Amino acid sequence: MFPDLTSDDIFRIETKRLWLRWPRATDAAAIKAFANLAEVAQMTAEIPHPYPAGEAERFVFQARADNACGRGLVLAITQKSTERNVIGLVAAHGDQTLNIEIGYAVAPAFWGKGIATEAVKALVDTVFRLTKAERVTANSRVINPASRRVLEKCGFAYLDTGLDNLPARGGLHPCDRFDLDRKGWMKRLAPRLLPSMLQQVRGRDTPPSEAETAAQ
Repeated sequence: MFPDLTSDDIFRIETKRLWLRWPRATDAAAIKAFANLAEVAQMTAEIPHPYPAGEAERFVFQARADNACGRGLVLAITQKSTERNVIGLVAAHGDQTLNIEIGYAVAPAFWGKGIATEAVKALVDTVFRLTKAERVTANSRVINPASRRVLEKCGFAYLDTGLDNLPARGGLHPCDRFDLDRKGWMKRLAPRLLPSMLQQVRGRDTPPSEAETAAQ
């Protein structure tokens, strides 16, 4: 599903404030610090609570294996402006239907700062640019309106609400379901492409107008 480009651990994504990179063995303590919190775990499908000893190390090993074989893309979220400890995770996994599902978790100390939105946007852009995926899907528990806002800010459309299996939560729970197709992603991406398109239309040797310079 994912290309060779992402299957090497030097792969990373840069955003304005963040680096998204492969998780490392040395990240286990930082991952455990937030994954062990009930308020984080209860909003996810896969993070167990209480968090078992050795689970962070197991997670890192599995994430790296999935990345290496192209089965998924699991990335640690770090800040550029600090010592770059892991403050969250984003993940994408696909199937043979050209649909990819994403998930994410961020340490509570960084809630409300736009970190999840910035990371999810970057992950979705990467999925559509590097794979043939036609649709990216996600869900959030109905008791997690903050997660819903993240998805809406990233261009996802609400589909419906239903019972989804959350293994680490012990079964079926009400979740809001969302998706973003390639056409919708391109529509959202278009405004960011406009300045370079203006330059191409004018031609290489024609300087931009004051208005076009300001737009850039």
